[in-house]
Amino acid sequence: MSNFTTAFRLYWKFGLPFEKNITKKSVRCNSQEFRVTSAISHLNKVRRLTYLPQWSTPTRRPYLPIDCFTGEREREQMRVNSFPLTKRRSIPVRRPLGPSTTGDGLVKSPLPHGPNHLSRRIAFLGPALLLLCFFAMFTIFSISSRKIAVDDSSRTLYTIEIINEFPHDPQAFTQGLLYAENDTLFESTGLNGQVEALHKMNSSYFGEGLTLLGDRLIQVTWLKKTGFIYNRYNLSNIEEFSHQMQDGWGLATDGKILFGSDGTSTLYQLDPQTLEVKGKVIVKYDGYEVHNLNELEYINGEVWANIWQSDCIARISYKDGNVLGWVLLPNLRKGLLTAGYHGIDVLNGIAWDDERKRLFVTGKLWPKLYEIRIYPVEKNFSKSMIRQFCMRDPVNFAKP
Repeated sequence: MSNFTTAFRLYWKFGLPFEKNITKKSVRCNSQEFRVTSAISHLNKVRRLTYLPQWSTPTRRPYLPIDCFTGEREREQMRVNSFPLTKRRSIPVRRPLGPSTTGDGLVKSPLPHGPNHLSRRIAFLGPALLLLCFFAMFTIFSISSRKIAVDDSSRTLYTIEIINEFPHDPQAFTQGLLYAENDTLFESTGLNGQVEALHKMNSSYFGEGLTLLGDRLIQVTWLKKTGFIYNRYNLSNIEEFSHQMQDGWGLATDGKILFGSDGTSTLYQLDPQTLEVKGKVIVKYDGYEVHNLNELEYINGEVWANIWQSDCIARISYKDGNVLGWVLLPNLRKGLLTAGYHGIDVLNGIAWDDERKRLFVTGKLWPKLYEIRIYPVEKNFSKSMIRQFCMRDPVNFAKP
């Protein structure tokens, strides 16, 4: 098996996959193997891929592009940008005016001008635990949507409409995102804006999931069963704690209990005072475990989870672990790649404004943060296709 260091694209149409440019003998896409029988002809699927779309008669169905990326770094596993659900109008790119640097080395974003622009403050908490606020110009962009006709097996799929776009630090390796009152967002890494407070973490810790409970910011760390509690107003370190999850990936709360993820298929419930595990469920869809649960958010009685290395958000019942639905966001990352942002990483980061019912998402190293609205697609994909698009093989970074 040859290792690929460049991106390639597979197109599926009429049940026959083909690729014009691949000349290797074999390729792998999202841990699935393809054999090339001709450099410009068809690809034969191995048996594990028999659940991919098979159309017996030629139709005018659109191509389903699957972008595969390989990398040598451990957190740059192969990624799949599944399929376009929406067809967007060409939207003019809003470039920030550019941050200015103060004499003390802090970075400030320019203030918007004009009475019609609302100011927003975004704060973040990351490996350096920087608290930021930035003022961004809000422009509402509407998009027209076209759904792909598929079988109507179940109505659990949702696509999105972009409401607002905000500048986001392309160097921010986003691990957690949460909304607080007064239009403040806390993020587990940096955003464009002004540094208001600084609390440096020990360099041996890698900041991960973050949630807000009362006046306490609670954070877990990667590869260490250690977390930290901070005062939300001045970022002073209140407490260090240990937890019983296998790792620290995501945190969320309903105001009474904490929900945690460790990169497996387990969704934990933690006591907010002692941080002890009070319960846990295995997250499943169609009888299959949903692995790689990452950043979490509690929304209207459900726990929403990014699935690491996918463009999907799972809507989970925390009572039994069943996936109630999927939010599909492939066009966000695809749009950034098309715009020339080739250094971006995976979708990660969900924040919910419960008072105004606003939903925000972003990704690791993304230059934008989006306010979005979701709505059901007209016809759903088969469950086997959803598993292919949204579910990934388990990955375990934990040290033995």
